[in-house]
Amino acid sequence: MAKEKYNIKLSVIVPVYNDQEVLPELHKRLLNVLPEIADDYEIVLIDDGSADNSWKIIENLKNKDNRIVGIKLIRNFGQQNAIAAGFDNIDGDVIVLMDSDLQDKPEDIPKLLEALYETESSMAIAQWKSRQDKSLKIFVSRLFYWFSQKYTQISHQPRLGVFRAIQRSTIDELRKYQEKTSTTLSLLYYVGVDYVPVELERDPRFAGKSGYNLKKMLKLTIDRVFSFSMMPIRMAIFTGLIISGISFLAGIALIIRYFLGVVASGWTSSIVLILFLFGVNFLFLGIIGEYLGRIFLESKNRPKYVIKKTLK
Repeated sequence: MAKEKYNIKLSVIVPVYNDQEVLPELHKRLLNVLPEIADDYEIVLIDDGSADNSWKIIENLKNKDNRIVGIKLIRNFGQQNAIAAGFDNIDGDVIVLMDSDLQDKPEDIPKLLEALYETESSMAIAQWKSRQDKSLKIFVSRLFYWFSQKYTQISHQPRLGVFRAIQRSTIDELRKYQEKTSTTLSLLYYVGVDYVPVELERDPRFAGKSGYNLKKMLKLTIDRVFSFSMMPIRMAIFTGLIISGISFLAGIALIIRYFLGVVASGWTSSIVLILFLFGVNFLFLGIIGEYLGRIFLESKNRPKYVIKKTLK
């Protein structure tokens, strides 16, 4: 089926992290798709502090294809900040965001653009019918979605991926939010940008190993919870009220036992209770400290990323 050609400039943003084995194939498949849907396009490859030869390959691809824009970050700032770097350095009217590992298929870009324009939405987002990932990664992803829906101010449909097409006006609006401790895609949902889900199949990873390990997924969860929810603080208050109530009732019971001549038993229960209360106290101090730490980081006004080199 012939693809519709759009009278737009298309910017394709791809964060890259240790993807030397994938980049040539990614470029080849993008070139099979993009000229058929837009006369004017650019491929923005952001090297997020790769430890392999990813940047060298980006340089080689740039020498062959002048439509490539290469951005090398000075160190690894994380996928979300690499995406922010891409958003700050594009010229397109429509932006396509995708992972570099070819689980997001370049051949599906026309489907996202078609949905974007047919529904006149701000975003068209891939909604995975199935995923070729490890069971643990799928489980953690579902847990992250459930926790986010239940305990934060962010709400979106299940199984949405990074892969999406976005109107430029939406990116311009997003750039007004210069938060350092929240995540870029979470802000899109928080702002309430309208979107249309597009059901797609997700392929297995083309090569290499995913940089999104359990530690990074947990960090993403923590960032979303502490940036878009007061649940931890409220949980601390609620738990503190419950413990105070129990302690008050226990105190009354002990006073009654004292006047009845019943001597309280040894030290074990007292020590256990003291250790428990100290543990809860330090947990709550940690929660408060997390919020204060984020306020501190925001007040520093440090950049989300630092660019070492740009190829245009």
